[in-house]
Amino acid sequence: FFYCPQATWACTPLKGDIVNLESNNIDDILGNADVALVNFYADWCRFSQMLHPIFEEASNIIKDEFPDRSKVVFARVDCDQHSDIAQRYRISKYPTLKLFRNGMMMKREYRGQRSVTAIADYIRQQKSDPIRTVESLEELKTIDRSKRTIIGFFESKESDNFRTFAKVANILHDDCVFLSAFGEISKPERFSGDNVIYRPNGENAPDMVYLGSLANSDLAYAWTQDKCVPLVREITFENGEELTEEGLPFLILFHMKDDTESLEKFQQEVARQLISEKGTINFLHADCDKFRHPLFYIFRRLLPIAL
Repeated sequence: FFYCPQATWACTPLKGDIVNLESNNIDDILGNADVALVNFYADWCRFSQMLHPIFEEASNIIKDEFPDRSKVVFARVDCDQHSDIAQRYRISKYPTLKLFRNGMMMKREYRGQRSVTAIADYIRQQKSDPIRTVESLEELKTIDRSKRTIIGFFESKESDNFRTFAKVANILHDDCVFLSAFGEISKPERFSGDNVIYRPNGENAPDMVYLGSLANSDLAYAWTQDKCVPLVREITFENGEELTEEGLPFLILFHMKDDTESLEKFQQEVARQLISEKGTINFLHADCDKFRHPLFYIFRRLLPIAL
């Protein structure tokens, strides 16, 4: 698909059941929606014009399936009229489709086909239940230990504690696997009330217990995000653009793929000395072999300056 980087000519988007977001309503509308897909557009952009009828038709299809606006919202922002909103979400190209969960913008923008079917299918996928219910504690012995997993043990699926858990899972389900158990099945793990644990990847890694209050959704989210999103992530050609769109400067360790010792030391030093910079710097590592050609080009340009 294509983006418009600069002005060309003007048009007015179609009218429909799409919410126009402005500074005085954006936080309320997005904050009260389980899922919101926002079209950041510019009137003068030809590709924005092409997307308007597609976006509207997809919204009408999804509205029939999810009529409750607290479940799914399709919205748009005129970035010329509301440059403050565009700046807030670091929008620099048009059109850009961003997904929000409970008011929080997801890191990955929509990169699928710009078609009615593809956009509708994307929203259906985003509305699928992010939590799998286990039918016995024996199932937990067979989970995939190559993935980070959050497991909740609750007395009831109707409890406020589980609603907090579900809200957190809704936001972070792309980063962790979420499992839950209820009632008699979960009772052996609820010796002091509802309980949430983090099971790291690695066969011998010990579980970590959430010690905060499940009544505090912000605290539960912060703890879960810390466990699900590694402090040091790998950058590849596949995710490089997504990481760039987070708008944070990079600190990258380039290392040979088999050099796990250097990576471990880097992770330890970041955790020891730079943990306060989390959220303002992207700590990354990269395979030197994969980035051989761009690194060669960079150093070839820098070498004369250094000399």
